[in-house]
Amino acid sequence: MRLPGMSQPFLLAPIAESPPGPLGAEVRLAVLGARGVGKSALIVRFLTKRFIGDYEPNTGSLYSRLVRLDGEQVAVQIQDTPGCLQVQEDRGQALDALSRCVKWAEGFLVVYSITDSSSYQAVRPLHQHIRQLHPDARTPIIVVGNKADLLHARQVQTKEGLQLANELGSLFLEISTSENSQGVCEMFQYLCREVSKVQHASSADRRRSSIIPRPRSPNMQDLKRRFKQALSPKVK
Repeated sequence: MRLPGMSQPFLLAPIAESPPGPLGAEVRLAVLGARGVGKSALIVRFLTKRFIGDYEPNTGSLYSRLVRLDGEQVAVQIQDTPGCLQVQEDRGQALDALSRCVKWAEGFLVVYSITDSSSYQAVRPLHQHIRQLHPDARTPIIVVGNKADLLHARQVQTKEGLQLANELGSLFLEISTSENSQGVCEMFQYLCREVSKVQHASSADRRRSSIIPRPRSPNMQDLKRRFKQALSPKVK
């Protein structure tokens, strides 16, 4: 698989924005995609309801906030990854950093811009890389076509995004971060719920596998018969 390199190496360095949540109430998400597709804007829109149009190229910020989900507080951590580039001198180091992020996360948004066909081309290799490191098909991945308000500059049609997501076996959403705060929040909330479902299913699987079957009670009559046979003189 030919995976595009990242814009620059990054580390999982948390920002102290909220205390850690209670045990078992933590969700780890990662937002992946090419540079300039609006990954940071999506995250900030979800966490603050505000839209900020311009961002400096990020170095891999990790946002951590307590979010109320279905009446419960959940500690949500969201990794904002640097954008993908086709040419990168430190390609090996960047790919290793991306792999660490993917291994850490439990749910994923793979984002492209409808105004940038090259960002759309980056979706498949990123999705395949996630599946290589998370072969469990239950791991939730959402393909997101961002900047849906910029119809005059569209390069990727809705049907193309939907077809690709269907081929990859993922949910597809086309959204405008600048115009649809509620849609962005619902998307992240849905992803959090899907991660929670996988967590609960995995926990149940571990509990079932930890149960040791009780040994069958021995047949005492059979044991007495075998013991007598062992002590009786052999017939010549």
